[in-house]
Amino acid sequence: MNENLYAILAEGFPADPDAPCLLLGDGRVWSYGDLVHASARIAHLLVELGLVPGDRVVAQVEKSPEALLLYLACLRAGVVFVPLNPAYQRHELAHFIADAAPRLVVCRPQLRPLLEQLLEPFAGERPRLLELDDAGHGSLIDAAAPHGDAFATVARRAQDLACILYTSGTTGRSKGAMLSHGNLAANARVLHAYWRFQPGDVLLHALPIFHVHGLFVASHCALLNGSAMLFEPKFDARRVLQLLPRATVFMGVPTYYTRLLALPEFERAACARMRLFISGSAPLAPETFAEFRQRSGHTILERYGMSEGGMFTSNPYEGERRPGTVGFPLPGTELRIVDEGGEPVAGGAVGGIEVRGANVFAGYWRLPDKTAEEFRPGGWFKTGDLGKIDAEGYVAIVGRSKDLIISGGLNIYPKEIEEVIDALPGVLESAVVGVPDADFGEAVTAVVVRQTNAAGLDEAAVIAALAASLARFKLPKRVVFAAELPRNAMGKVQKNLLRDNLSKP
Repeated sequence: MNENLYAILAEGFPADPDAPCLLLGDGRVWSYGDLVHASARIAHLLVELGLVPGDRVVAQVEKSPEALLLYLACLRAGVVFVPLNPAYQRHELAHFIADAAPRLVVCRPQLRPLLEQLLEPFAGERPRLLELDDAGHGSLIDAAAPHGDAFATVARRAQDLACILYTSGTTGRSKGAMLSHGNLAANARVLHAYWRFQPGDVLLHALPIFHVHGLFVASHCALLNGSAMLFEPKFDARRVLQLLPRATVFMGVPTYYTRLLALPEFERAACARMRLFISGSAPLAPETFAEFRQRSGHTILERYGMSEGGMFTSNPYEGERRPGTVGFPLPGTELRIVDEGGEPVAGGAVGGIEVRGANVFAGYWRLPDKTAEEFRPGGWFKTGDLGKIDAEGYVAIVGRSKDLIISGGLNIYPKEIEEVIDALPGVLESAVVGVPDADFGEAVTAVVVRQTNAAGLDEAAVIAALAASLARFKLPKRVVFAAELPRNAMGKVQKNLLRDNLSKP
């Protein structure tokens, strides 16, 4: 049996190759037959370029049908797909490319000069560089065009590596979570069944496809179901409102829901055909949960997961979707709450969330010591999140042991931003925290201590300097200057005090 993820997803493709798969805003339609044939041509190209199973393909491109095809082609050819956020800047890209050691890099045309520079230091065979623009054109597609539209999907085992997703830590450089064909297939099958995907479902896909939510959770469910996707390049509240009458399922981050609620015309009539609204990637405010139910007539289903294993829990499809919780452990996933020593805590007590199951990742790329540190005996992965389980079995996330900020559904790690700020002329030290924000969930806020001779350093100067080094979503929404940072007796910065003070009206 071929355990290649593509082969498993293809089991759900419609018998009719003309059935719609991707419905675009300009009226174009990609059928499932188009998807199969176009991904075959790219897979042939990968083989022609000399890539073999296990080789890495790094892609930093915008969302387009062709970007999705590149992912599927990598699966078919047995090579490892490494998606990167298009917002990443030079120093971030330099780390990812050096660490992943790809055989092929696919980028937007405007970034080719930068990527050429970043690839220069490679010893031995230099990675190939191809282009894919925002409209789905470029040398990647041109080079694939002459190839045949049939490709025998390469046999893979469940444990073979399919993707690497880079997820930052609170200290040090970003690390790559290794996800196997089996990890991804297990989660896709469970979510497809748990969320009751059915014939005729249409997914309104407005998520980006460089991370687990849009690329895996949303796309895999739709493909495994043979569903059509209203494939939007990005989230736009008014555009989504216009498309809702054509959809049955929508997946989004809390920011999407707050922006829909900000539209006076958002009401029950627009949601009459909808079957399911799902939220994740960040906590959903109880106020948003309640207002959405009142305005739309639908109760948002909130779930919990991360790059290291896809989805771990979900509120039920049938039964109470309880606000402030992420539901129950999904079938096939075990979840426990433990103390610092790894011992289970008493019922209802707060502790560290640990999980294990077929969906949990294989470890961190080229970091065996870090992998060993994050797993306990028996295969339990330490998520770094704090939670509790109530008497009915609902899981609630109550905090994060790591100072992760989730803004607009994107993970942001303060240490990375602090290192850039601290290197700026005139900065003595800094601390970055997340402050509650009605739109983004959390807003990145930097507290900066100036050197004595740097009185002229202001908020605009700090943000402008950061913009040259960091992705836009990581830039502080606010920079506050302080005489010193609060510390405990051990000298550790007390970020909880900073968050509390900055959150006050």
